[in-house]
Amino acid sequence: MRPPIDSLFFLTIAATVLRFPEDADVVRRLKSRDADVIGELYDRYGRIAYTLILRIVHDRAVAEDLVQESFLRVWNRAQAFDAERGALGPWILTIARNQALDYIRSVQGRVWNDMAPADSEHPAIFRDWEGQMLDGVQLERVRTALSRLTDHQRTVIELAYFEGLSHSEMAERIQQPLGTIKTWMRGALKSLREELGAPTPA
Repeated sequence: MRPPIDSLFFLTIAATVLRFPEDADVVRRLKSRDADVIGELYDRYGRIAYTLILRIVHDRAVAEDLVQESFLRVWNRAQAFDAERGALGPWILTIARNQALDYIRSVQGRVWNDMAPADSEHPAIFRDWEGQMLDGVQLERVRTALSRLTDHQRTVIELAYFEGLSHSEMAERIQQPLGTIKTWMRGALKSLREELGAPTPA
């Protein structure tokens, strides 16, 4: 019997599907440079952003700084947000995740050949997943989809999402052939797409 879904993993993914009725007004205020709105966004997403970042950097002081930097980036990039491409929550959390991964990259001086540039607010491996497949679905469907992944599939998804590891880095980390890692990842994304009703790329 597989262990239950990691609560942070589910919480992070679940947060990407939440839409608030007032999101449209929040976006309008954000783009019009209403300084009060950033505090409201921090109240709404600050805790999960901090938890997500802490999971990646493993340092509370660094996580606190990166949360502040993330919301500053949200403020500075407000004009780039396009509500037609996804919900506000996924965008904010993806920025937070990228801030954490950027920190890890800078500290470790690693080359991430398999990943999209950090300046893109949608990492390549999750672009369709966050922006299309999860947006607007019921939380229970997300939980069910994640629960049906095999242990190996869940492992590679978590390593990619929380640590930004490339396929080759995963292979080294868990001592598996590169081809096996790619098979697990393809299977995981295919399973999630099928469970959540998103089209599978040809």
